Amino acid sequence: MKIGDSNVELKWLGHSGFMIKNSKVIYIDPYNLQNAELLEKADFIFLTHSHYDHCSVADMGKIVKEGTTIVMTADCQSKIARFNVPIKMEVVEPGQEATFGEIKVSTFPSYNIDKHFHPKEEGWVGYLIRINNILIYHAGDTDKIPEMQKLTGYSGQGKEFVVLLPVGGRFTMTAEEAAEAASLIGPSLTIPMHYGSVAGTEDDAKEFVSLCLENGINAKVLEKS
Repeated sequence: MKIGDSNVELKWLGHSGFMIKNSKVIYIDPYNLQNAELLEKADFIFLTHSHYDHCSVADMGKIVKEGTTIVMTADCQSKIARFNVPIKMEVVEPGQEATFGEIKVSTFPSYNIDKHFHPKEEGWVGYLIRINNILIYHAGDTDKIPEMQKLTGYSGQGKEFVVLLPVGGRFTMTAEEAAEAASLIGPSLTIPMHYGSVAGTEDDAKEFVSLCLENGINAKVLEKS
């Protein structure tokens, strides 16, 4: 999927995995990657936390190349094995900013409010990835949290704000809760994730989109690439 009128491409790889492609190839939480021989190698890999379905060394091994930068939370470090090519590692926590050429990245809190799976004190993250006038927010494994109020107001005036939200329930938001979060944030487009394998179903994704559209929020289910 092309974002707006830009040359930035966004692909959903299943579960919470995405690829963003412009002049660089960026992966976020790659997991259970299919057709690995067809996948482009990664310039950057962003990991939201260390759970197996977000920090998969086996899947990263399919897409790393010499010089790939892996941006991760501290708990991921011990899982990053020695790949057969040299890589770079950057450890982050919520509230940080970094610039990689034309790509600007901010880390955002990602945690559960009323569940024990993703405690706030772990310091796990979502990512705000900015490429020119495009901002992509990958929320990580989170509930609707108060910090999301800070994300309002980016859309419009030639800017595109794409929000990727977990909808599968149990470990993260339900479809209804994610739709409430989308209404709070007010993106140009919101896309469901974290369903179809570990938790949640395609029906959750469809319900999320339906609720968003009812609330005047542009939403879309991406086909798995």
